[in-house]
Amino acid sequence: MELNLIDTHCHLYHDQLAGDQGEVIRRAIEAGVSGIVMPNIDRVSLRPILELTESYPKLCYAMLGLHPCDVFENWREELEALFAEGPHQRWVAIGEIGLDLYWDKSTLPWQEAALKFQIEKALEWDLPICLHTRNATHATLDIIKPYLKEGLRGVFHCFSESHELATEIIKTGFYLGIGGVYTFKNAKLADSLARIPRDKIVLETDSPFLSPVPHRGKRNEPAYVRLVAEAMAQNWECSIEELASQTSQNAQRLFPKLAAL
Repeated sequence: MELNLIDTHCHLYHDQLAGDQGEVIRRAIEAGVSGIVMPNIDRVSLRPILELTESYPKLCYAMLGLHPCDVFENWREELEALFAEGPHQRWVAIGEIGLDLYWDKSTLPWQEAALKFQIEKALEWDLPICLHTRNATHATLDIIKPYLKEGLRGVFHCFSESHELATEIIKTGFYLGIGGVYTFKNAKLADSLARIPRDKIVLETDSPFLSPVPHRGKRNEPAYVRLVAEAMAQNWECSIEELASQTSQNAQRLFPKLAAL
């Protein structure tokens, strides 16, 4: 059975990966990765993301969005420039968007306004969203809940919290993006997800960040999504092929434009 893994969150364009990007992609394909979804963070990152989608059209897919850590007083100007092209087949989601209360709480009003702006674009363009919620999961849930009745859908990227919070999230219809933290013994994420429906989980790396064991603390890359899959398959008591098939089907439902994979 051919392995089919989708890395639903990978900053493949990042400077840490740019130096040997071709080799990184080769290793990903050899590891069984058939799709890499790249979140945008600002105007600067947009060009290299689009170049990758053009160079690897059957492997690399682009999101469009402004990361909460890149939201400042001029947030509206930045977003109007980012979204000026309008809806396009190249966008599979709006992301990486959300709230971050770890680095700078002073920008929260701007972050909230920027998040709502981008949620409204996602609804207008009929796209899912990819949420960054560092130290702000409950606050983010409060913002998205009024939009659910309008059809808002998406994923909480880099989920690493409690079973109770995971349950609350999937009740909204959103998915959970699970990466390298799943392999950390002290994270206890496997326990949090033990009773979560398997059709609500997608795999990710967040490369070049958050490498799974045994590469923790080193540069991450999309090939390592296989290590997350192996750890999860062991806990699910299934084969990695079954795990890959399930999570990739989930990713294709989350991002319908990946359905051709």
